[in-house]
Amino acid sequence: MPSLLLELFSEEIPARLQAKAAADLERLLTGKLEDAGLSWERVETFYGPRRLTLTMDGLPDASPDTREERKGPKVGAPEKAIQGFLRGAGLSDISEAQIQETKKGPVYVAVIETKGRPTSEVVTEALRGTITDFPWPKSQRWGDGDLRWVRPLRGILLALGGKPVPFSLENGSQPIEAGLTTKTHRVLGGGEATVASFADYEQVLHEGRVVLRAEERKARIMEGAKALCANEGLDLVEDQGLLNEVAGLAEWPTPKLGTFDEKFLALPDEVITAAMRGHQKYFSVRDPKAGRLAPRFVTVADIESGEGMLAGYERVLTARLSDALFLYNNDLKKPLEKHAEKLSGVTFFEGLGTIADKVERVAALARELAPACGADPDQAERAARLAKADLASEMVYEFPELQGLMGRYYALAQGESDVIADAIRDHYKPQGQSDDLPTNPVGVAVSLADKLDTLAAFWRIDQKPTGSRDPFALRRAALAVIRMVLENDLRLNVSEYVSGEFSADLLAFFHDRLTVYFRDQGFRHDRVAAVLEEGADDFVLIEKKLKALSDFLDTEDGANLSAAYKRAANILKAEAKKGDLPEASPDPTLFEEDQERALNDALDEAETKARDSLEAEDFASAMRALSAVRPVMDAFFDGVTVNSDKQELRANRLAQLLRFRDVVKLVADFDRLEG
Repeated sequence: MPSLLLELFSEEIPARLQAKAAADLERLLTGKLEDAGLSWERVETFYGPRRLTLTMDGLPDASPDTREERKGPKVGAPEKAIQGFLRGAGLSDISEAQIQETKKGPVYVAVIETKGRPTSEVVTEALRGTITDFPWPKSQRWGDGDLRWVRPLRGILLALGGKPVPFSLENGSQPIEAGLTTKTHRVLGGGEATVASFADYEQVLHEGRVVLRAEERKARIMEGAKALCANEGLDLVEDQGLLNEVAGLAEWPTPKLGTFDEKFLALPDEVITAAMRGHQKYFSVRDPKAGRLAPRFVTVADIESGEGMLAGYERVLTARLSDALFLYNNDLKKPLEKHAEKLSGVTFFEGLGTIADKVERVAALARELAPACGADPDQAERAARLAKADLASEMVYEFPELQGLMGRYYALAQGESDVIADAIRDHYKPQGQSDDLPTNPVGVAVSLADKLDTLAAFWRIDQKPTGSRDPFALRRAALAVIRMVLENDLRLNVSEYVSGEFSADLLAFFHDRLTVYFRDQGFRHDRVAAVLEEGADDFVLIEKKLKALSDFLDTEDGANLSAAYKRAANILKAEAKKGDLPEASPDPTLFEEDQERALNDALDEAETKARDSLEAEDFASAMRALSAVRPVMDAFFDGVTVNSDKQELRANRLAQLLRFRDVVKLVADFDRLEG
């Protein structure tokens, strides 16, 4: 069974697009081959700076023959229906159709037999569609052709079973002809090479100084960079995002250790890293003895030698760090309060005022939230008033990713306490599900205030997330609030801090986010729904109830109570279809059976114990109290005819079931439980 080898060779593909492009190549091409009836044993894709590669093993020699029976109109149907059937089936005359007997009489049937096609023919057709429909975020034309690719597509290697597959793409006066030729490293390699199998292809590329596999390029970078640092008694500062990027910039990645002037260590480490990472794509290096960055860096070259090249890298970095040092010293000349004055001229969002307006709101809210967070109100307000000030600094203008971090450094430089400085740095946290939380209560208060204000503000102007669209990251903000509240065990009612006509809708949004959060924690969605009663805004209380409910339902008592509840609920649903259910409480004077009296007594006792336990937030005890009703409930079902012929008795017995339902709902809405 033949193997397929495909390489699409182009000018440099942006590193951030390479992995997705390889996945898209596999998805599109295999989808088209599958639609044509082909199967295979294995497929693998590769990506790099100048090529996307796909190899596929175990292909058949041809697609399978197919036979389709397409039913048509009845024999004797109008001529118009006959002609429509012939056109759809590709027949020229009705005599070419068969006649089959059915329950409704004889009908015409077209038997369409299609001969399988050679795999090479199917592959070229699929490849043409894959290339022309490729979903690059941005693409370009070149020369006088209409073909579009992320960068000019310069060559196609296409082999099936070790033989070339004739294939050509029109592109004006520069058509692209497929062959068995690939290109090695543009400097270190030997130029072009001819291959026909994947094993030869990978070997030829390696000999020509091209590492095909992205994971191998990453390993080569990390191993080489760590060895260079270790030789100097230093540690590489690992950066997975940067590693992914530089692995897509070099075909034969070779780490180099460079140096910069120690005077730049006057800059915060984060600034040095930002200057090296953002434009130069350099890795930072740490001095374990000093406990901070060393005046060294690791760059990844695409050639093996060149001391002059390294000197050039050092000159470029010196210029960048010189600029950063100038900006930093300029910023330090003004206190944060002065920087903050510029925020009155910066719009937060249309209809929501300036950033200075937001700061005022956040400062007031942080002061209000502080006691619930265990923070000092004065410190919370002070930190909130300074938290956005660095947005007006020259350093953050140049390196936006340093917002908050620079505010901390500037705050410390002007004599603010560590608590306030850390809160300024942390008030953007957490920015993701795995991000760290603020490190102190003041930071929590300011971060909560900032995010609650953002949510309330966008709700106020009706800029809510819709479907998968969330341009202002409001889902992330709500999740951050939930994490801070739950992980810090903060007992506060969120609705009190987002008051307004929109607060109920915003609370429902929080409930949606809580559902996602708890699902990610491993809780079943129906159990989450059972404890998320309308208006519930004490997230810690909701979590405690959810944990207790989940633990209880996983026991035999919990399963039994749930079964009894569903039995009662099903009876009530059936009776509700016949007419209105009783509104009055059960009347003990109408009890005829001992089981009715026993159920009434059991509900009295369970309700009293459950309410006392709920008041003490002892949900486990409340559920145990309810579980005691279950055997009494079973006896009631066995010994009492709920649907009595006597209307008065029927209503009273339904009222007992309603009371049972309401007592259970004191703890959770069992109607929302599944299974």
